[in-house]
Amino acid sequence: MYEKIDVAKLHLEHYPAPILRKVAEPVVEIDDTIAALVDLMWDVMFEADGVGLAAPQVGVSLRIFIVSVTGRREDGQVFINPELSNLQGVSETEEGCLSVPGVRSKVRRAGACTVKALDLDGNTFVLEAADLSATAVQHENDHLDGKLFIDRLTTVGRIACRRGLKQLEREYSG
Repeated sequence: MYEKIDVAKLHLEHYPAPILRKVAEPVVEIDDTIAALVDLMWDVMFEADGVGLAAPQVGVSLRIFIVSVTGRREDGQVFINPELSNLQGVSETEEGCLSVPGVRSKVRRAGACTVKALDLDGNTFVLEAADLSATAVQHENDHLDGKLFIDRLTTVGRIACRRGLKQLEREYSG
């Protein structure tokens, strides 16, 4: 079904790429192309020393993300068509994003949440995420909704990041 996705041509997208602002489509079938896409996502994420990556970040507007808070593939999890619920508490931690290199700022999010998603075999699972795991899941899920962590910054945070964002706009626009 997804054979028109050429995984070999995919690469990490950088702000202000339009795909990063697009709401991703649900995955309707988990096939070999989806499995190849997820494999590529792991490679891209680990090469960039990330803890999470969403499909839109490699140019594919589908509701898939991966997370490994330890930075090890064997600890990683694939989330297909995730649904977040039960957001609780408040956590404020410094975040960055592989698609917004060089820009970091404190972001306020829920300290814990529940995620229901499909794995690569099409099985539904539920994860109770807390702390860094909850932050990573919320950050990656935002990508599926066309949002970036910079959209959640306070006014002071936005001002502090303005120079870095302008540099990325010059470097990656057009």
